[in-house]
Amino acid sequence: MNDPIQTLLANATRAGQFPSNSRYQNTPTSVLRRPDGAEVIYLRRRFVPSADRFSVLLEHGVVDGDRLDNLAALYLGDPELFWRLCDANHAMRPDELLSEAGRRLRITLPEGIPAPSNG
Repeated sequence: MNDPIQTLLANATRAGQFPSNSRYQNTPTSVLRRPDGAEVIYLRRRFVPSADRFSVLLEHGVVDGDRLDNLAALYLGDPELFWRLCDANHAMRPDELLSEAGRRLRITLPEGIPAPSNG
């Protein structure tokens, strides 16, 4: 297989998952059989989760010079989790989150994990 994307998808399929910090970890793959018999592995569509699937821990006020990888490292402990900031703020395009100084970014628990109760 010479196509690096196909190699990545084939390996992810064989391993059963993408790395734990990947936004595609739980995204299923499918196989398309072309008329010539070749198989093309592709990711199924991933939808951005609804905002109500996230428990907000705090908010970050965007300032000039902020970068999502740095914010993910600061708040989530891993710069490659920048996509969780995108999901929590319902952003399809990461650059939208930092385009306006003063914007409030939601810093949340991972999707589906409820906030601890205070009682």
